[in-house]
Amino acid sequence: MTTTEHHLDVAPVIEATSQLLLDHYVFPDIAEQLAALLRRHLADGTYDVEDAADLAHLVTADLQSLNGDLHLRLKHHAGPVPAKQGAATLARMREKFDRSLGGAPRVELLGGRVALLELGPALFPLSWSAEPLGAALTLAAPADALILDLRGNTGGDPDTVAFVCGHLLDERTHLNSMYWRDGDRLEQSWSPAHVPGARFGGSKPLYVLTSARTFSAAEELSYDLQQLGRAVVVGEATSGGAHPCEGWTVHPHLEATIPIGRAVNPVSGTNWEGTGVRPDVSCAAEDALDRARALAEARLADAQAGEPHDATVNPARSQPS
Repeated sequence: MTTTEHHLDVAPVIEATSQLLLDHYVFPDIAEQLAALLRRHLADGTYDVEDAADLAHLVTADLQSLNGDLHLRLKHHAGPVPAKQGAATLARMREKFDRSLGGAPRVELLGGRVALLELGPALFPLSWSAEPLGAALTLAAPADALILDLRGNTGGDPDTVAFVCGHLLDERTHLNSMYWRDGDRLEQSWSPAHVPGARFGGSKPLYVLTSARTFSAAEELSYDLQQLGRAVVVGEATSGGAHPCEGWTVHPHLEATIPIGRAVNPVSGTNWEGTGVRPDVSCAAEDALDRARALAEARLADAQAGEPHDATVNPARSQPS
């Protein structure tokens, strides 16, 4: 254990994490199995370590051992984290927000009136990000085609997903639904009817870049647009995390993140959990921008020449999910 960290008493951490699973995990049957596994490994000495980071690694491996849920983690924080629910994750996100121009670090007009908009490293809470994202999307709106770069985006707020989609569609649209264990309820997510600034709209060519790092809410943005037939996804299959989660501090340096819901897409009837969002055009992440730009420029050239192009064709819609 480093000298800057608090003493590690393993048993209360494991007990608190086990109880959080039982109380909140979206799959109660899996929660029971995982809580039993954690308590068994506590008893047999598997978690007899002195370093909080080592414990986080061991427990996370066990938490993900049954169904591979990548949102299910015991996360180590080098600095002490606040005790309030969700505060540790929010504090870390705020630091990233302040370093990234509000989550839109790059807006660029490429050749041929193709715009590039990078969103990352996260889709930050809408109360923070609406202004910078709205400005960036408005700046890109006059372009003839848009490339949305999510290759380095590791997730964030579903409300922000809906906000971005509102700029890329022509009208209010059902994007996704969330099943929440609390209340056994299904809550729909729709794009907003009105957005600040200009819309890119729902008819011009749109490409979404993904990588194996693209995760969580960034996957939802990719998947929603793909399933609606609105965008062509270019790059790599994404990480495969479709379960929104909450964080609880269980030690001054440890946060248990527990999924409390699951996504249900209105088109596919399922989500991207475990499989990731599968690209329509598969290529290495580092090649995705060049590939998407070439596709956009070719499509615009075809349109200028008057050649027909079916904008609704999207191979992803016929893929098994």
